[in-house]
This record gives sequence, structure tokens and C-alpha cells, in this order.
Amino acid sequence: MNTHALPWFILFLPLVAAAVIALFTQRNKTASAALSIAAVLTSFVLSVVLFTKLSAETLPDPETFNLPWLHVGNLYIDFGIKLDQLSLLMLLVVTGVGSAIHIYSFGYMQEDRGFSRYFASLSLFTFSMLGIVLAANFVQMFIFWELVGLSSYLLIGHWFERPSAAEACKKAFLTNRVGDFGFLLGILLVWSTLDSINFGTLADTLKANPAALGGAATAAGLLIFCGCVGKSAQFPLHVWLPDAMEGPTPVSALIHAATMVAAGVYMLCRVFFLFTPDALMVIAWIGGITALLAALMAVQQSDIKRILAYSTLSQLGYMVMAVGLSGPAPAMYHLSTHAFFKALLFLGAGSVIHALHHEQDIWKMGGLKAKLPITFATFLLATLALCGVPPLSGYFSKDEILALALGNNKALFAIAVFVAMLTTFYMFRLVFVAFTGPAKSQARDHAHESPPVMTWPLVFLAALTAVAGFVGIKERYISVLGKPTLGNHNVAVAFGLGAFAIGLIAAWTLYRKALSDPIPAVSPGVASLLRNKFYFDELYAKLIACTQGALATVVDWFDRWIIAWLVVRGTHGTTELTGMALRLLQTGNLQTYAFVLVAGVVVLLYVVLG
Repeated sequence: MNTHALPWFILFLPLVAAAVIALFTQRNKTASAALSIAAVLTSFVLSVVLFTKLSAETLPDPETFNLPWLHVGNLYIDFGIKLDQLSLLMLLVVTGVGSAIHIYSFGYMQEDRGFSRYFASLSLFTFSMLGIVLAANFVQMFIFWELVGLSSYLLIGHWFERPSAAEACKKAFLTNRVGDFGFLLGILLVWSTLDSINFGTLADTLKANPAALGGAATAAGLLIFCGCVGKSAQFPLHVWLPDAMEGPTPVSALIHAATMVAAGVYMLCRVFFLFTPDALMVIAWIGGITALLAALMAVQQSDIKRILAYSTLSQLGYMVMAVGLSGPAPAMYHLSTHAFFKALLFLGAGSVIHALHHEQDIWKMGGLKAKLPITFATFLLATLALCGVPPLSGYFSKDEILALALGNNKALFAIAVFVAMLTTFYMFRLVFVAFTGPAKSQARDHAHESPPVMTWPLVFLAALTAVAGFVGIKERYISVLGKPTLGNHNVAVAFGLGAFAIGLIAAWTLYRKALSDPIPAVSPGVASLLRNKFYFDELYAKLIACTQGALATVVDWFDRWIIAWLVVRGTHGTTELTGMALRLLQTGNLQTYAFVLVAGVVVLLYVVLG
């Protein structure tokens, strides 16, 4: 097959699957799943073929894969495919992890009434994310950006009959619109200043003249970063991501691992050339704050999926911080390895939930190690990778970010090390309470290992987690994004391993035999603060009530009393009274008409002659 045709097949196969399922196979569960799985698997195989055919040396000009699309005035928009090591590796991550999640979903969602609808939405989601990865210009990226938002709305709200799921998908959609509004303004600012929205043209323009954006440079960068703040759930728009757990567990794995939340980080790395030092400093601190807040929140969560959700938030903060410290290559490296072990953690959590008949509270679990041996082994492996234990993939990518922070910002390095310690603490809290500690309810008695259709994806992702640090991912990202300035790598490794040891000892001490959480008894105020996520949701609810709610009240009063009553009813009442008065004159009496006529003539003469 022609190399130029491969990206188009990779992109559009999931869309074709989504359309066929939605239009023709809704009543046939097996056909729907087969179409969706076959499409993403084929895209994965083609991605592997494309990756092996193209190398950094022989990669063709990424701007050659273009089709004319829109031409308005001096604005030319092509539907383009941008291929470089960044997009090629991301294609492998999205389609590879997506394939495992699709196959897993066939077993996990087997009894669901919306089975076919689920797979149609899953294929649409995959198409949308691939569109972001391959986009060659801002307009194309923004369209697929919004499609990701739409498909995530459909998947998070898959069980829409549940009020919590309906609220969660609405919250995710609206929160992302806040960030996307800033993103759109940034795109318009870049286009109006540089007269282009094509990534290649913009990069060449700024390379030839770094001051081409002038005084708008920092503002444009920060507005574009708003898109990442929404999509990758950075502070202060982080509140939607934990609530997205209301969707099916495979959806959580897809959103939190290789697709939606990764889109923001990928976008930052794709347009890294746009950001000024001032913008990068803001980006770095937003990432650091997000990583710290999310890690603290995770310490007191009891829902197994929410613990992993806050872990994702924290790791996304790491990646964004790395971009802000002028390290897009380490950010993408960690994004890639994180996709493997975080998808594995979510699918492992799904296996636990499936075995316990949809129980998600870790304090109603315990003793699952013997009941779920494959799930436990793979979950533990992913946990160790997340905590940065050598020689697993997370060790290499996380320590790359620690070394980056050490060489560029000591305060953020301290935050990153503390977050690494918290990560180990809350993850092994989960492992000890759910798997190795004593049973805390009768749910364990009926638990059993998941079927092969669910465990084989776990094994596949576990293998990727184990080997991803040795296959040259970092070097390929460096080839296109540049080598960052790192601190002493040995010092970073020492701090990282020290953080792991402290977190593990603390978790072992507090939770290895715990039947309930000891922290609330020792410090109820702190525990409540962390458990309630620093009350951000309550704060935002009050803020909305004081602003949007107050404005809505004023507008309602104005509409009700000024528009409806005074203007509409007033006009209606005046017309009605005038009509009643005129009806009094229609008496049918000739003398009355003669009197009115004479009176009218008198008034007219007075006006004319007066």
C-alpha cells in the first residue's frame, strides 16, 4: 500500500466503523463490536507498518499530505496529515492502547443494554483523537478537538439514566468549553498576527523571526494553553476529570490513558515553538500546582477509580510542568509510558469491579490477591511503574522529568519529589487495602478472575509497561522536539528512589492490616479537606451562584416585569383600552354621529385657525 495512503486509512477506519454501527448494526451486538475492534486493530497494524517504513532520516515533508479544503480571502485551509516522529509515536500509543481497551470492552460491557451504542461512540472517540494527532493546522486540530469533547460527552454519559452520569458528562462538556474558548481566541490571535494557521508555516515564520508575534506572543501562548487546561484537566479546570469516572471503566481507561487528557499535552508539544519564556513559566507552575493538589486529593479517596483519576491528574501535571520547563521531549516520553501503565491500572480496576459485582469502595474489598492472581500481578506491576521503580518504563520517564526540574527550577523539583512520594503512598494504600490486606466485606467470597477477553489485554499492557523504557522512545521524541537541559541525573534518581521508599514505608505502616482509614481519626480536619477535594466544587458552585446565578436572576426579573409585563402587557393593555373607548362611540345613534362630526370640525378649525 502507498505510504501516502496509510495515514488516511488509519484516520478514517474508526469513523467508518462508527457510522456503520450507528446506522446498520445497532441490533447486532457481535457485529457492532467486531466492526469497532477490527477498525482500531487495523489502524494499529497500519500504524506499525507506517512507523517501520518511515524514520527520522527518510521521513517525507510532513506538508505533502494535504488536500485543499477551504479558501476564504487570504485564508487557505487544507485538510492535512502531519507526519513526524511525534505523530508517528502518538499513533502507535493511541491505536495500541485503544485496541486493548476495545477488546477488553467486549467482555466488560457484554451485558450492557447500550452495547452497540457504546462501541459506536468508542470508534468516534478514536477517530477524533487520531484527527488531533495527524492535524496539520490549527483549524483542523480545533475541529477534532471539539469532536473529542462531543464523543467524551457521549461516553461519560453512556449510562445517562443515572443522574450522576448525566451530571458528570454535562460538567465535563461545559468545563472543557471554558478552556476551548480561550484556545479559539489564541488561534484567532495567531492567525490575525502571522496570517497563517498551518503548523509548518508558523514554525518557519517564527524560526526566521522569533519576534514575529510581537507583544501578542505571551498572550497568544497562554490563550492556546487554555485549551490544554481544559482538555488535560489542569488547575483550575481540573474538576471535571474525577467525575468522568461515572462512565464505564474502559471509558475511564481510554480518557485517562492515551486519548482525551493526553490531547492537551500533545498539542503543547506540537506548537511548542509558539511559547515565550514568560508563558512557559506560567505553564510550568500550573503543571506543578496541579500535580501537587491532585496527589493530595488522592490520599483520602475511597473509590478505586477516583484514586486512579487523581493519579492521572497528578501525572498530567508532571507532563505540563515538563513542557513549561522547556522539556517537550520528556513530557511526551512520560505521556507514552504513562498511557501503558495507566490504562493497565484502570482495566485492572475494572477487573476488580467486575469480580465484585460493581463494588468500587476499597474499604469493602481486601484479600483479592488470591482470588484475582492475574489482575493483582498486572496491577502491582503498573503501580510499580507509576511509582518510578526500575527497570519499568515509568522509572525512565519520571526520572527524566525530575532531572529536568532539577536543572531548571529547584522549587518545582522539590514539588515533583514530594508528589512522587505521595504517589507511592496513595497507590500502595490502594494495593494494601484492596489486594493484600484483610477482607472487609463478604464481597470477596464470590470474587473470581475475569475471563480471558479481559485478562489478555492486561497482560499485553503489562508487557508494554515492562519494555517501553528500552525501545528508544525518548530518543525519537528528542529527534523532533530537541534535547532538554537536564540536571544531575544521578541526583534525580536518588531523590526519586528515596521518595518511593518513604511513601512505601508510610503506606505499609498505616495500611497493611487496616480495616478502616486511620488518618481521619488522627487529623479529621485535614482528612475532610482532602476527601472533599479542597472544596473546589463547592467554591465553584458559589462563584457561579454569585455571578451567573445573580445575572440570571436580574435578567429573569427584567424579562418578567419590564419586557413581559410593562412592554408586552402594557402595549396589549393600551390597545385594548383604546378599542374599548372607540367601541363606546359606535352607538348606532344618528344624533351622536352628527355631534361627533361637528365636534371634529370645531377642533380642526381651532387647530388650523388658532
